[in-house]
Amino acid sequence: MGCACKNKGRKQYQVIAPSGRVVFTSSSEPTAKAVSKRYPDSKVVEAGKETPVVK
Repeated sequence: MGCACKNKGRKQYQVIAPSGRVVFTSSSEPTAKAVSKRYPDSKVVEAGKETPVVK
């Protein structure tokens, strides 16, 4: 099994639905933005920058 060391420091992007739920996580911002188009009023944020509020 490989080491996860190579991904340290790599940014993660999350698609957050209007309900506050994280619906998708990716290391690619363009991919996250493409997925966010499937969820009306969702937003893409860098993981760790903003904590989603779960209702």
